[in-house]
Order: sequence, then structure tokens, then C-alpha cells
Amino acid sequence: MLPHTCQLEPILSMRTHHSLIALLAALFFAPALQAAIPADCRQLIVSIADTWDSSSGQLQRFERTSARAAWQPVGAPIRVLFGKNGLGWGLGVAGQNETGRRKIEGDNRAPAGIFALGKIYTDETALPRGADYPFHTVTPADAWIENPEHPQYNRHVRIADPANPPAWFKKEQMRQNDPAHRWKIEILHNTNPPIPGAGSAIFFHIWRGPNRHSAGCTTMPQDQILEIIRWLRTDADPHYVLLPAAEYTALEKSWQLPPR
Repeated sequence: MLPHTCQLEPILSMRTHHSLIALLAALFFAPALQAAIPADCRQLIVSIADTWDSSSGQLQRFERTSARAAWQPVGAPIRVLFGKNGLGWGLGVAGQNETGRRKIEGDNRAPAGIFALGKIYTDETALPRGADYPFHTVTPADAWIENPEHPQYNRHVRIADPANPPAWFKKEQMRQNDPAHRWKIEILHNTNPPIPGAGSAIFFHIWRGPNRHSAGCTTMPQDQILEIIRWLRTDADPHYVLLPAAEYTALEKSWQLPPR
């Protein structure tokens, strides 16, 4: 038995050695937890609803100095309104692969997930003092296509001659002289590329009243949206997170969201 045992020990030692190497390699080279929020993002707007069917919730702004730094709250949380029927998973940076209720055109739900931000759209010819962010002054030539059958669905479109518009234009024309649409910030839902029927024209904008919900946008008082507009910076790659409370808790670590 002794010779057999002596022959076995080097084999066991070799296997153990290789197992330890494999374990250490797995630990050393294991991929780091991938945040859903891009590393360049240093400004984050977070809204949390109580449930999928909640039409209001709390919004809080956050900042960080780098991808490895902790998120720090900016200002006080504010009450905001969502779609009058609540939320549904949208198409953005994160959320589109989750299972459950989906945002669709005309469902009066706000898209849930993580989204980059687009331009500011306004009736004004300049941003408020202190603001520095891309914006577009809305004119009678501007439209936002909400018809899923239109080839430019969920796109901002400008026509050449508003005095002689195409047949589809009047229905898709962006609103003029409407206090609720004086200041809007585009939430980039269903844009890359747009999927017909998955939802369109999602913005932050001014609410019509504390209990008058939108068809899918996130709305708030004018002074609050102006505060956000003054805060936004392009080089901080701002993003928006909108989730029901239970989903936020479940995804907080894997998406590396600010702790609640």
C-alpha cells in the first residue's frame, strides 16, 4: 500500500495546487459588478413611486465626483407626478430587459428604468440665468411625432413651411403658449431606435396642478423644473431613474443606485 500511497500523494497535491490556482484566478479575474448607470454620469435624478400603479412620488437629485465616488443628495426631495395610470418598463439605458408591465403608446403610464436626458425645449429664446445646457426654442414649425405609423415616430421634426404644412402636422405640432410646456426636458425613452408603439414624447415638464397627472411624463411646479435646468451640465452626462419602491430596493446594488 505504501508505494501506491506515495504515488497518489503527488497527484493529490498537483490537483489541489491546480484547484487553488483556478480558484484564485476566478476571484482575481472575475468581472466587477457592472453598474447600470454609465461611468461618466455624475448627475442623477431619481424618482420613486410607491407601486407600479402610483401616479405620484418623490424626486431627488444626486451628484458624484467620479464613477467610484458615492452619490451625494442635492437639494431637498420634491413631490412629482407621473402618468395617471402609473408606470411601465421603458426602453432606455436599463430596464428594457426586465420582466413585467411594459410602457406602450397611449397607456398613460410613465416609463420606468434608467434614461439619458436630451435637450431642453422651451418657448423662450434663452435659458434662465445660470443654466448651461443644450436647448431648442420651439416655433410654429416644430412637431413631435406620436403617431406610431409615421416613419419619424418619437422624433422631433421641423417642417420647412408652417404656413403650408403636411396633412399630418397639425396633430403632431408641439404646443405653443401653453404654460405646462413652457419648459421641458427630454427623457430619452424609446429613442435608439424608436420602436413603433412603445411610447413617445416623454419629458420632465411643468404640472397643471398638484393632482393633474400627465399621460406619461414626470411633472412638477415651474420653480422646481427651473432649478433642475440650472443644475444640469452636459459634461456630467445626467441620467434619470424612475422605479417603484420595491423594484428600486431589489435593483439598488446590482444597478449601483444611490442608497435609499
